[in-house]
Amino acid sequence: MCAHVMVAEDDIDQAELIRRYLEHEGHTVTATGDGRAVLDQLRRHPSDLVILDVMMPGVDGLDVCRVIRADADLAHLPVLLLTARSAEEDLLLGLDLGADDYMTKPFSPRELMARTRSLLRRSRRQGIPGPPETPGPAPAPRPRSVSVDPVRHEVRAYGQLIDCTPGEFKVIEMLSEYPGHVLTRSQLLERLHGYEPFITPRTVDVHVMNLRRKIKRAAGDGAQPMPLATVYGLGYKLLDTQGQEASRD
Repeated sequence: MCAHVMVAEDDIDQAELIRRYLEHEGHTVTATGDGRAVLDQLRRHPSDLVILDVMMPGVDGLDVCRVIRADADLAHLPVLLLTARSAEEDLLLGLDLGADDYMTKPFSPRELMARTRSLLRRSRRQGIPGPPETPGPAPAPRPRSVSVDPVRHEVRAYGQLIDCTPGEFKVIEMLSEYPGHVLTRSQLLERLHGYEPFITPRTVDVHVMNLRRKIKRAAGDGAQPMPLATVYGLGYKLLDTQGQEASRD
């Protein structure tokens, strides 16, 4: 998890110690001991984490934290405060200003690295934006596997209009009304009453067989999944090409 870390610490020895530990973990570091320089560097060079000493001359760490949180381009950055102050009011002020964590001096460098890792993991889980990526071409829209238009009395498979008998249309129409749900032969037979003069328990199976043949023809030579699925011992259901619910126009 390599990152770029901005370190603002006016104690040269302390800043060098932090730099060595961060670089040992694979991070790149920009260090400064001036609060105004921190803000200038952050705007010039994107960072993933800011470690701020509170007691810096001029603009102190609390003021820098306040500016960071008020800047739309910087507000997402995680901030860890380093402070020699142990008064609860000072620590609470830092957190109220938007600091994500703090450590009081003297501190263990190993603990500082552990907290650094934690803040970087948390920021990446929350989707803090990184460098902008060049967008690739938009994927071509994929036709629905099966769509039913009850007004036009049309059925399309993979974008192709298919001819259906009245009985076949009623079967596929009812399946599209309950996408992804299993419908039994009895439920489908009820829909067929009044539309076909001769109905037997095998009528639904014949319609499904014919529909599959027409859907397969519409799919062409491509190895397209069959959206009209059999659930053995139960009945049939309609899926899209990714195994999700099919659509009804």
